[in-house]
Amino acid sequence: MKAIVVGSGAGGATAARELSRKGLEVTLLEAGSQFKPFTRKIGWADSLRKTGLLGKESSFSRLFHPIDTTRASDEIVLVRGIATGGSTTLSCGCMARAERGLLEMGLDLSPEFEELEGRIDVGTVPRERWSAVTASMYDVAMDAGMGPVLTPKAVDMDRCLGCGLCEMGCKEGAKWTSNEFIKEVVSKGGKVITDMPVRKVVLENGRAVGVEAGKRSPEIIGGDVIVLAAGGIGTPQILETSGIPTEDNLWVDYVLTLGGRMDGARQIAEQPMAWYVQRDRYILSPYMDLLSHFFYKLWRPVPLNDRVGLMMKFADTPGGRVLADGTVIKEVTDDDRSIMSLGMEEARLIMERAGVSGPFVEGLLNAGHLGGTVPLTRADVDEMRPSHLPEGLWVSDLSLVPISQGFPTMLTTAAIALRVSRRIASLQERN
Repeated sequence: MKAIVVGSGAGGATAARELSRKGLEVTLLEAGSQFKPFTRKIGWADSLRKTGLLGKESSFSRLFHPIDTTRASDEIVLVRGIATGGSTTLSCGCMARAERGLLEMGLDLSPEFEELEGRIDVGTVPRERWSAVTASMYDVAMDAGMGPVLTPKAVDMDRCLGCGLCEMGCKEGAKWTSNEFIKEVVSKGGKVITDMPVRKVVLENGRAVGVEAGKRSPEIIGGDVIVLAAGGIGTPQILETSGIPTEDNLWVDYVLTLGGRMDGARQIAEQPMAWYVQRDRYILSPYMDLLSHFFYKLWRPVPLNDRVGLMMKFADTPGGRVLADGTVIKEVTDDDRSIMSLGMEEARLIMERAGVSGPFVEGLLNAGHLGGTVPLTRADVDEMRPSHLPEGLWVSDLSLVPISQGFPTMLTTAAIALRVSRRIASLQERN
């Protein structure tokens, strides 16, 4: 039995690993190249940054090829990883259980969470590895009764150098990425083909029988099972190109970082997001926003070693759309702006009480958790497959999740993929 898995991030690699373990012949297709972490010292770019010569955020991919940025509107930048390992290579290594709205629709991923946490070895960042300003902000939040919590992390602290460049890949291999699962796929005889973007699903008599893939000369790759895990932009784009409808329900988990200043803070020299404060629709967490630091004009005056960031990640209002050509349409709603105001006010309070000075400047509004365009309904949960999809076609990424999480989603993506792939395997065993 042949399975084609499209995408090698948390969703694709987890599905491919499980299907190969169940005896299926797996071919994993990745649109990008083999991932290589950023290995240069980041200080060289500061002089260019101050003059604006680095350009806009679209320049990021020229400096570091695995990063892809897309403008969803004039004020929103979407970030994703296109390389083996997908966006896991660009993550901060956070492994929290994001399950907003899932239990209410009957989807309990607790067994998958527990299994993956044990398999990946999840821990936390010890306080002695925090910067002084991160520790001070934590103490302020604790004293204010905000209940800060240590962030679950998939990072080997013995190997971590504290370079602060988690989102540009870990050259020490301290951070878990889905490339670890890809190695297992290969060990089971699976194929991994890079630089192979999938254009559309091939349908025969209403059934998915393969994909059309390739950059210049597309080829047909056949399979008995097709699993799309190309992420919140890639998956709906493939479906739309294939004539399979998606919903205008895109959510993105906005990130907005409040920047302040403290001389010699050196917040860059630590693991990002060591702790978080949980609110109803958002979290606050210490975070050096490299995207804003290098490409946002209002952040240019403050040197990297003096910059302090407190990030707000919040659950946005679903309602965006992905077109067949990859265009993303997404607008910030009035409700989103109200949530932003609350979070920024709270962030400033914490920073001021921790001794961080102004001017306080909001960073570039960006997002990297993308989903919701092929949402499961309560009726779909048992099958883990939206009922309108053609036979033989499955989705195993955040596209299945109906609402924004406002929380780290890497673990949830993997958990969904594990549930989906086991459902596929069980059906194959019956047949």
